[in-house]
Amino acid sequence: MFNQFLNIDITGKLVDETGQPIAGATIKVKGTTAVTTSNSEGVFSLKNIADDATLEISYLGYQIKEVKASKDLGTLRMEVAVGKLDQVTVNAGYYTVKDGERTGSISRITSKDIETQPVNNVLAIMQGRMPGVNITQSTGTPGGGFDIKIRGRNSIRTDGNSPLYIIDGVPYASDPIGAFQTTTGFPTIASPLNSINTDNVESIEVLKDADATAIYGSRGANGVILVTTKKGKPGKTKVSINSYKGAGQVTKFLELMNTQEYLTMRKQAFINDGLSNYNEWDYDINDTWDQNRYTDWQKELLGGSAEINNIQGTISGGTVNSQFLISGNYRSESTVLPGDFLYRKGGVQASFTHQSDDHKFKMAFSINYIRQNNDQPSFDFTYDARSLAPNAPALYDSKGNLNWENGTWDNPLRNLKAKFEAKTNDLITNTILSYELLPGLVVKSSFGLTDLSTLESRVTPSDMGNPALNPSSANSTITFNNTNRLSWIIEPQINWSKELRAGKIDVLLGATIQSQNTDRLYQSGTGFSSNSLIYSLAAARTVRVLLSDITQYKYQAFFGRVNYNYNQRYIVNLTARRDGSSRFGPDKRFATFGALGAAWLFSNEHFLKDNTWLSFGKLRASYGITGSDQIGDYQFFNTYATSGVAYGNTIGLQPTRLYNPNFAWETNRKLEIALELGFLQDRLFFTGAWYKNRSSNQLVGIPLPGTTGFTLLQSNLDATVQNSGLELTLRTENLKTKNLTWTTSLNISSSKNKLIRFPGLEGSGYSQQYRIGKSLDIQLLYQYKGINPQTGVYEFVDVNNDNRISFPEDKQTIADLTPKYFGGIQNQITFKKWNLDFLFQFVKQKNNSYPIGYNGDMTNQPWRVLESWLKSGDTGPYQIFTTGNNSSAITSGSLYSASNMSVVDASYIRLKNVSLSYELPLILKGTQCKVSLQGQNLLTFTKYKDGDPEFISYGFLPPLKVVTAGIQLTF
Repeated sequence: MFNQFLNIDITGKLVDETGQPIAGATIKVKGTTAVTTSNSEGVFSLKNIADDATLEISYLGYQIKEVKASKDLGTLRMEVAVGKLDQVTVNAGYYTVKDGERTGSISRITSKDIETQPVNNVLAIMQGRMPGVNITQSTGTPGGGFDIKIRGRNSIRTDGNSPLYIIDGVPYASDPIGAFQTTTGFPTIASPLNSINTDNVESIEVLKDADATAIYGSRGANGVILVTTKKGKPGKTKVSINSYKGAGQVTKFLELMNTQEYLTMRKQAFINDGLSNYNEWDYDINDTWDQNRYTDWQKELLGGSAEINNIQGTISGGTVNSQFLISGNYRSESTVLPGDFLYRKGGVQASFTHQSDDHKFKMAFSINYIRQNNDQPSFDFTYDARSLAPNAPALYDSKGNLNWENGTWDNPLRNLKAKFEAKTNDLITNTILSYELLPGLVVKSSFGLTDLSTLESRVTPSDMGNPALNPSSANSTITFNNTNRLSWIIEPQINWSKELRAGKIDVLLGATIQSQNTDRLYQSGTGFSSNSLIYSLAAARTVRVLLSDITQYKYQAFFGRVNYNYNQRYIVNLTARRDGSSRFGPDKRFATFGALGAAWLFSNEHFLKDNTWLSFGKLRASYGITGSDQIGDYQFFNTYATSGVAYGNTIGLQPTRLYNPNFAWETNRKLEIALELGFLQDRLFFTGAWYKNRSSNQLVGIPLPGTTGFTLLQSNLDATVQNSGLELTLRTENLKTKNLTWTTSLNISSSKNKLIRFPGLEGSGYSQQYRIGKSLDIQLLYQYKGINPQTGVYEFVDVNNDNRISFPEDKQTIADLTPKYFGGIQNQITFKKWNLDFLFQFVKQKNNSYPIGYNGDMTNQPWRVLESWLKSGDTGPYQIFTTGNNSSAITSGSLYSASNMSVVDASYIRLKNVSLSYELPLILKGTQCKVSLQGQNLLTFTKYKDGDPEFISYGFLPPLKVVTAGIQLTF
């Protein structure tokens, strides 16, 4: 009776860092079962609470706040949980875990990092921001792709190193959807990853070690990328409109010869070859072309500005129990090339979540639809821009028509008519249902569907040619790629968690059933009565089916996890998965994978409880086995293909592959040890991780004798690839006052790749590609010796001393293109309503230089080539010029481009991203307006002389330097 008079009723209101109400926060009375949540206005109340009680207030993404009980708590401001590991929840795929309690290696970025970048591809978001994740942009052409490696290259096959992508719980196949026959303007065929709308991404987690990836079994060998899209939050309905507009230009051009330097080279080449007269086809030097004309073809063909427009609209809100979000987006991007080419992307996204009043039943539904329409030339102008003579004729004549200069050149703009078009539709949807049967016992099931279709075409019309030659549409061609991919997945799960006297146990059991069907049809048509009919195969004189197949991939698995946390100090995490894949032989379809992870939170030990300097300390380790079935479908079967040859009016069949019932899984054994340290309330936080991964049972083709009728047998090779490395991260909170905050984040990774064993390498098709004990990313090259001072021709080391330079005997010098280290340093500065965020990305690497070849023909060259051999006794860096008559110089020029001199330092430091924003002070309550300036790839510091140092295949458009201005309005 007396205690009741000491109890009180409590009220209060919660707001975020901007003063906006927080709905759905949990307010719990410590030591009791009393709990409530804040409503849409952020208001909460608790009745009959002891006046000396302590309230614990929590909300996802914010620091846990503790306050003493009071009748009127007033307005309580929550603080964002930046760097607070015990208050940040990380998505680990099938489960979530507090960042401070995870036993695996997981890197994470959130929408706060994503919103500062005006990019279109989800992989571009991650560049320079995650340790162990190396990403390279392959082209600056809109709709182009990226290459990603998580902790190195595991598979001998170049196409067997892709990570697993999970979008809102649904596996998303990253297998290319393009065709080599149509995507000739790109260094790689089209990837479906452009279909992910970056504006709608809430967070990205990358799972790297065995503890984090083993629960994905055969699909986790190369890492797992989890993409979580934005969801609605409790509170009043909000409308947000975000739009930006900008322009992009090529980051860096080659330093090529001007007209006078070029003509000096050409004239010297004629002198060197003993030629006193110019040929009639030497238009650049025989006065047919203007000897004083100069065109910078790189600026002319690649120096335009790409216009970028992006708009996103979102409406969201809901009650404590039901939330929604609906958004739409549209993006357009032109090119730096001449002509009206445009990449367009638009779509809608929606998510709905609901829970019952007793919080036992929960439902989440999300749907994402994206449509892309890409109209580009099917020819990359980079080669022409670098090789055309600087005094070549004007592009247009006086009447505005393409100038063919009396047939003396092939106007490069002729290729504008060779068009590539791609239309892609992508639907991803997922439903999750869960119910709490008993306290701590939850049954859940997810149902996912992806539906992807793409239609590509490439036309080569006859009017690309000089009209003086009377080109006929009978020679016009078109190629089509029609690819459709449909996949569904069902994953039932049971979760049980129990608080014990001195710890907590979590148990997860689940199953996966997945099916994927792919339908591909490649066709070509040649010969049309008119170019206006070129898009109609029915009008083609000859129609060929280049490829027609339908494949089905079936996947089944059972998985489980047991996690035990003893007294917030010792954590053990055991994961396992039993996988079955239709890609392997009948007796090899199933395999078991698993991992054990452990962590010691020594900062929670009694002997460190009272220290004031160490706020967090954790030692963790993991070991386990993951696998891979990235080999394509039906690889173990006897397969046949149509021969294309009619016999008795019947098209025949021919065998294409031999049966191999022993075809089985690749396996990847992963070991990691890591240390995490936080000092001064985590204002200084350091992480160091060492790992060693070994991938074996490699899925490759074993060469067969030609007498068998087959070149190889798809099989498992007893080869082992090792990746080992060190990952370091450092986060510092440099300043934190009421009006000013400044944080710095640094990550650096060093990885070593090595081929440990490869039985029979010498007799395999890989004998001139790999070496035992060396990286998979090596190149075998000729060893450059110098220039013969008498002849002026390059000379090379005769490795086998047979008095001639031959392949492969003399092409044995090794150059390793694996980056030595890479990373990024990010600074975030906030002053009142101003916010500045900038990231420097750095890579220490080698790469190929511009392939010079022999110099002196009708091709422009880098200006440095002017330092060439001129007379007997010279030892300049470049050999004698020749018009093409000096066969020794031609041969040695070709060898030079395949020698160790072609591999140079391509390291760089790049101002990858800058974002400056200001929140305008508005009188209207509940309305926010933010303006921003953003830049991408603004500055690049490098010793690399031949253009931009970031590329995979030489001769394609480099990444663009982008500047945008935007505005975001929320009300």
